[in-house]
Amino acid sequence: MAGCAIDKPHARRGEAGAGRGRLTPVLRWLRASLAFGIVVLTLTAGTAHAARAAASYKVDVQATPRSLRKLLETHLDIARFAKRADISDDQFAFLVTATPQQVRDLAATQGYFTPVVRTDVRTVDDTRHVTVSVEPGPQTIVTSVSLSFRGAVLTEDPAQENATRFAFSLHEGEPFSQGDWDDAKNASLRVLQSRRYLGAKIYHSEALVDPRTHEAKLSVTYDSGPTFTLGQLDVSGTRRYPEQIVHNVNPITPGDVYDTRLVAELQRQLQNTPYFASVAIDVDSDPAKAADTPVHVKVSEFPFHSFRGGVGYSTDNGPLVQGAYSYLNTFGKAWPFILQGRVDQTQQYGQIQLAMPPGPRAWTNSVLASYTTTDVSDTRIYSIRGGVQRSRSSQFLDYSFSLLYYQDRLDQNAAPPTTAHALVPAFSWTRRNTDDPLFPRKGNLIHVEAGFAIKGVLTDQTFIRGYARGQQYLPIGENDIVLVRAELGGVFTSGSSSGVPASLLFRAGGSNSVRGYGFQSIGNDVAGSVLPTKYLVTGAAEYQHWFSHNWGAAAFFDIGTATDTWGEKVFFPGVGVGARWRSPVGPVNVDLAYGIRNRSVRPYLTLGIAF
Repeated sequence: MAGCAIDKPHARRGEAGAGRGRLTPVLRWLRASLAFGIVVLTLTAGTAHAARAAASYKVDVQATPRSLRKLLETHLDIARFAKRADISDDQFAFLVTATPQQVRDLAATQGYFTPVVRTDVRTVDDTRHVTVSVEPGPQTIVTSVSLSFRGAVLTEDPAQENATRFAFSLHEGEPFSQGDWDDAKNASLRVLQSRRYLGAKIYHSEALVDPRTHEAKLSVTYDSGPTFTLGQLDVSGTRRYPEQIVHNVNPITPGDVYDTRLVAELQRQLQNTPYFASVAIDVDSDPAKAADTPVHVKVSEFPFHSFRGGVGYSTDNGPLVQGAYSYLNTFGKAWPFILQGRVDQTQQYGQIQLAMPPGPRAWTNSVLASYTTTDVSDTRIYSIRGGVQRSRSSQFLDYSFSLLYYQDRLDQNAAPPTTAHALVPAFSWTRRNTDDPLFPRKGNLIHVEAGFAIKGVLTDQTFIRGYARGQQYLPIGENDIVLVRAELGGVFTSGSSSGVPASLLFRAGGSNSVRGYGFQSIGNDVAGSVLPTKYLVTGAAEYQHWFSHNWGAAAFFDIGTATDTWGEKVFFPGVGVGARWRSPVGPVNVDLAYGIRNRSVRPYLTLGIAF
């Protein structure tokens, strides 16, 4: 309203002057007085609004331990409403009166059943200050835990019963709280339901708390219900691609005992194919229909065409750009055609692959061809590869059989280019056994490769090739981890390595090999060119300490070599320290390493687990 009163005279001033002549002094004085009054009213209204917007009172909660204080600050009504400006005097008095009982109710959830509560209200500078002081008293301690069972688990599966008991996380001698009590019951129930007994439930639970002795006696009875067996798949959502793909990758045989790991493996196998954007699996938990219960699978599909791309950076390879194009319905039979490429400062790579849909037991057959150029340590390798491959991936194991033809050219400083050819039947095997696939604390990762070539069969030189690498995670207490890494490789042949394709030989050095040295800078040094060699061995030991869930530090020692003659080997040790971050997309490692033999300091930045 004030804005309108001021704006209108300005908008009409020229019109008024034209029609009535100049304003008289009296009118000018009246108009000025009116404007001044409007300004004063506006400022007064703004001050009143600011006063109404201010908090009605302030609250200070004094309690130990810190967890109890945080609980009270979060859930006490008098604390939650402190920032509201519309609390009347009657409402404020009610909140103060209700506070002691709310404190007792909230403290009881933490096991404090005899708290002493004092509330003090004072007015300072026209602002009410409320102090809530709490002496919680002794915390209730669990003195007994009794777990019992009903149903088929008593006679069918003692191991599952024991696993359920072990999962109950609240033990005798520990403080009692409502949250820990609920968590312990639910954790045990989930374990019981995870295998055989999908319809298991808590039949009875009781926590008897004596507020005089501060003791809690806990008892839970679980009803396992009958054993569930899995039946046929009920698939929905398939429109573009054959439903048979779902059945081919299905690891479940009708009649299998229900196991969450089987269901998880089915979901993983489906998402491991290129066809499905999302997968939802549901198993009926009605105890009356426990035998051959159907498995409901609902999928949403990717379109026929897709493009993917990305950029990145690593200290080994520098900036990188990568991309891929997929067409998932070649020949109208759901054969995936994939074209992909990657470019960084040391390597350029491109590959074409045509695959068949997964067959029984999820085996996939494909043909592929690729071209790679690598320019590092004054050595240039141009590699053409093509052939056929049969592979299978599961939750813990990957298998691959291949027959690939290699044609490599190697350029170096001191000699003319050399070319090598080989037709290599090969096998690879990968095992993942860790507690967490993204941020492991314990377990191991193992990868093994083996192949051979015979001279005269599209091959220049007979050889046998083997390669293995592994990582072992060892937890130390709650916050520390020891990581041990090893790598072994060998090409066994009666002649020199010149007749073996260079991409099948070995070099060492870099962030995932021997830190403190340049990427692939350890090998056979000839006039400044570091040539790949016949033998490889590297090892690393790393100690990690985690200051919080997401941040940690590491100290490490690496050592390794790559050589053509084992009797003339020279080991290259490196030491260093680093920072560790559990980022939302995977582990990020920032390391600073010192190469003892070369007396060089190198930084490293890596993302993810290199395996």
